[in-house]
Amino acid sequence: MKSAAKLDRRILILIHSLGLSCLGGAIFLQILVFTGILQHGYFMAVENNPTILAFEIALTFFAFVYFAYLYQRLIRSIR
Repeated sequence: MKSAAKLDRRILILIHSLGLSCLGGAIFLQILVFTGILQHGYFMAVENNPTILAFEIALTFFAFVYFAYLYQRLIRSIR
């Protein structure tokens, strides 16, 4: 029973680490995009590798779901 609790805690920590990393990366990339826009007046990025594009889309979806989960927990804790 103790080992199952440790495993659940490790999985929870892994999910939170990945989620917070995705959100932090999104903020960092937005800063880079806005800096490029301010310097050049536009920003253009094209991804030609379909594997990387699919992975980026999956991480974006995960970050969105994780952000919604955090927001829901915050709202419920305020009540």
